[in-house]
This record gives sequence, structure tokens and C-alpha cells, in this order.
Amino acid sequence: MNFKRIFYRFIIFIPKTIKKVKYNYLYRFWNLSIVKDHKSELFIGGKTLLSSNTILNLNPNFNGMIIKGGGQVTIGDNFHSGEDCLMLTSFHDYDNGSHIPYGETFINKDIIIKDNVWFGSRVLILGGVTIGEGVIVQAGSVVVNDIEDFAIVGGSPAKKFKSRKIDHYINLKCGNKFH
Repeated sequence: MNFKRIFYRFIIFIPKTIKKVKYNYLYRFWNLSIVKDHKSELFIGGKTLLSSNTILNLNPNFNGMIIKGGGQVTIGDNFHSGEDCLMLTSFHDYDNGSHIPYGETFINKDIIIKDNVWFGSRVLILGGVTIGEGVIVQAGSVVVNDIEDFAIVGGSPAKKFKSRKIDHYINLKCGNKFH
């Protein structure tokens, strides 16, 4: 093997290794140290910054999530996110604010995500929302209202367009077939 080929492979290997270390160890360590509570390890495959008001249950998987605001976010078992997802739990008080267009105070609203929920890439969740069990949120969706169990939603604002096959879902759940 010649020197150029060895050098090229080394140059390619270093950035990939640094990225892997950054996501798997640094982001995981930072997020586990900052969250309010967690019941297991978590997988991080992309830039993820959780808030100190985040509660994680079993087997959370983040491929890119930012949680901002003072409201609490509770994430159920076996959660999966796509890339570049965002949850916002605080809003400027524009109704009773001291200035226009908004005041200096914030309104905090909680987000509850139940078990076995999957977000596509670039999903935005606003505070005050509960997302039911087994829900799938299509990429690019903006969730502003509660979503019922087993729904598949998409759009801006996100609307239900289909439901999961509940019998199949329950059979997989009973057989502990989780990704």
C-alpha cells in the first residue's frame, strides 16, 4: 500500500471517529448529567441538547433533538426521533406583557410523549401537547394539539391521516419486539 492511500484512509478515519465519540460519549454524558431523571442509558446519533426539565423513560433514541424552555418534557419508553427535531415549552407572554409585541415574562407548558412514539426528521412540538402511545409523526410536521393513541399524523399543523394496525402493534408490544 502506498503512502498516499494510507494517508487518505487516515484523513477519512479521523473525522468519522471524532463524530462518533462526540455523539456517543460527549452528548450522552452531557445530556444524562443535565436531565431531571432517566431510567436507562440513551442512544444519541446526532446533535442532541435536552433541558434540565426532561424526564426520560426506558430506551430513548435521539438522532437530533433540541428541547428548549422551562416546561417539563416527559418522554415514554422506546422513543425515536429523526434529525433536527425541536420541542419548545416556553412562550413569551404577549397577552399580559409589558411591551409590544411581547413582554419579558414567559409562559411554560409541559409536553408529554407516551410510549413507542416515533418522530420523523424536523418535527416541531409546541408546549401543552400530549402525544399518545404508538404515534408516528411525519417528517416536517408541527404539532400544536394533542394526538390520540396509535395515530399517524403529518402537516402543519399536524393532523391525523391514518391509524396504526392496533392488533399488530399490540402483538409486537406483547412480544417485546422493540427497536
